[in-house]
Amino acid sequence: MRVGVIGAGKWGEALAFAMSEKNEVIITSRTPRDWENFKSLSEVLECKYLIITVPAQQVSEWLRENFIFKGQKVLVAAKGIEASSGRFLNEIYSQYVPEENLAFLSGPSFASEVIQKLPTALVINSASRTTASEFSALFPKFIRTYVSEDVIGAEVAGAYKNVIAIAAGICEGLQLGHNAAASLIARGLVEMQRFGKAYGASDESFLGLSGAGDLFLTASSSMSRNYRVGLGLAQGKSKEVVCEEIGEVSEGIGTAYALHEIALARGIYLPIAAEVYAILEGKSPQQSLKDLIER
Repeated sequence: MRVGVIGAGKWGEALAFAMSEKNEVIITSRTPRDWENFKSLSEVLECKYLIITVPAQQVSEWLRENFIFKGQKVLVAAKGIEASSGRFLNEIYSQYVPEENLAFLSGPSFASEVIQKLPTALVINSASRTTASEFSALFPKFIRTYVSEDVIGAEVAGAYKNVIAIAAGICEGLQLGHNAAASLIARGLVEMQRFGKAYGASDESFLGLSGAGDLFLTASSSMSRNYRVGLGLAQGKSKEVVCEEIGEVSEGIGTAYALHEIALARGIYLPIAAEVYAILEGKSPQQSLKDLIER
């Protein structure tokens, strides 16, 4: 198959590399790359199968200005909630692509390990099992894929785990120990599941690769950008300074702002996410820790 990848960051590059094991892959992005398989956006959009890694906070504008639907099947490989509107990615993409042509990738997956062909397990979530199965068949042997119809569960888990990863980075930066880190991640999973239930998500998604799997990975390693955001915040740095130092998009920041607005509007109790938001707004991490313990 001819597969087009849109977005040539680390994750887009890793997916293009993985897909090239069984398919002809071309890739494009706003920033040109000196790669043999780098093509124009118009050429990539002609592919029957598209993998899009455009970050959640940029995708509305990108779709509005660039996307042309020509019957393609689209696998969304980004995670997050749009901060300005509180919309999930499936809500944004469904304005441009029919639901039966959309799928969403979830599960624990560092780009650097995919590039090394290390074993990885992922979930392809779609309202159409046919579309999910078609994308599953494109993946290489070193990536085990599962198929699920719980799109909203995957969306919530993929977005929320980045916020908990920021909290875990703060926990590590404050040197609170392994007991605290384990407690934080476990309670973060409960909080994520509570939020997902408000949207009708399945419990199974949070106990599997999309939820617990991705959360444990992202919230326990400095390979995670969001975890590194937390490390920087624990040092008293502002979110602007931290983002400049990391030099990559950290989806957990925008998602924390989106969760704050949604929690207020819908009355959902999200204590960890609320403290992450407060720290991003300038609250002392030490005070947030005190408030979490004493609540």
